[in-house]
Amino acid sequence: MSQYKVVVTDYEYDTFAPEKSVLDQLGIELTLEQCKTEEEVIAACKDADALLNQYAPISRKVLENLPHCKVVSRYGIGFNTVDVEAATEKGIIVSNVTDYCLDEVSDHAMAFLLSSARKITKLNNEVKSGTWDFKVAVPVFRLRGRTLGLLGFGNIPQTLAKKAQAFGIQVIAYDPFVPREVADRSQVELVTLDELCERSHYISVHLPLNQHTEKMISHDQFNKMKKEAFIINTARGQVIDEAALITALQEEKIAGAALDVLEKEPVDPNNPLLKMDNVLINPHAAFYSVEAEAELKRKAAQNVADVLSGYFPRYLVNKEVKEKLNLKEKEV
Repeated sequence: MSQYKVVVTDYEYDTFAPEKSVLDQLGIELTLEQCKTEEEVIAACKDADALLNQYAPISRKVLENLPHCKVVSRYGIGFNTVDVEAATEKGIIVSNVTDYCLDEVSDHAMAFLLSSARKITKLNNEVKSGTWDFKVAVPVFRLRGRTLGLLGFGNIPQTLAKKAQAFGIQVIAYDPFVPREVADRSQVELVTLDELCERSHYISVHLPLNQHTEKMISHDQFNKMKKEAFIINTARGQVIDEAALITALQEEKIAGAALDVLEKEPVDPNNPLLKMDNVLINPHAAFYSVEAEAELKRKAAQNVADVLSGYFPRYLVNKEVKEKLNLKEKEV
C-alpha cells in the first residue's frame, strides 16, 4: 500500500498517464473522485495527504476537515477554488502551474481579436446561410495602427503583446503590480484603467479572480470605451460584470465581445449573449492543446511529489506558508 494518499478531487481528463509518470516514482497511487460540493470533498479526502484540484471547492470548511493534507495542487494558473488564507493558517501548501499554456491562451486571444476585427465568423455564417456579400460585415477597420489594451501584464499578456505587435498593433497595459522596466522591455506602455478603456480598440482581460478584480469591468468602464471596441476575455468570467456587458452590447456602447469564460459555466441557455451576432463564445477552451494538457498534469503532480518528498514546490502560491514548514528548497 502507498505511504501517501493523493486524491484528484474532480476532473475532465481521459488519462492520468502524466501524473502517474511522476507519482509512480514514489509508489503513490491516485484516487480519482468527482466532487462538486464541500461535503463531497470532505467525505472523499478526509484522510488525503495531498489533493490535485480542478474545480471542486477547497474552502476553509473543507481544509479544516483535512487533518493530513499537506498540499493542494491546482490544475491551472488560477487558484480561486482554494481558500489560500485558510490553507496558509493550517500550514498547507497551495500550488499551481503558471507557465503551461502561455502560447495556447495568447493564441486564442489573438484568434478572438482577429475574428472579431475582421468579422470572420459573421461572414462565414452569412455565406453558409446563402448571403454572398462582404457588406454585411461593414465596417471593418485596418489592424495596423489600432490599439490593444491588456488588463494585466503577466506571462500570458506579455506573450500576446509580441503577437499583436507583429500585426502592427500598438499595445498598452494596465497592471499596477508590474514594474515599468518589464513593460518597457516589451515596448508596452503602462496606463491607468480609465486610459486603457478610453484608448483601446481591443481590450483583452488577463486578470486573476479575487476580491479586487471581481466585476472590475462594469458600467463605468464600458461607458468609457470606444464604440468600435471589442472586449476579449480568456481569464475568468467574473472579472467582467456580465449584466453590464449585455447592456453595453444592447445599447451599442461597444462593437462586440469574444468570451472564453463566463460568470456561470456551462453557459445558461437563456443567456442573451448567445443570441448576439457580435459575440463569440467558447467553452473555456483557451488553455487547451494536447501538449499543454500533458504539461499541466505532469507539473501539477510534480508539485505534489516535491512536497511529499520534503521540498517546497516550484510553483508556490502562498509563500507565507514557508515560515510554518520545515521543507527544503529544491535545486533547479
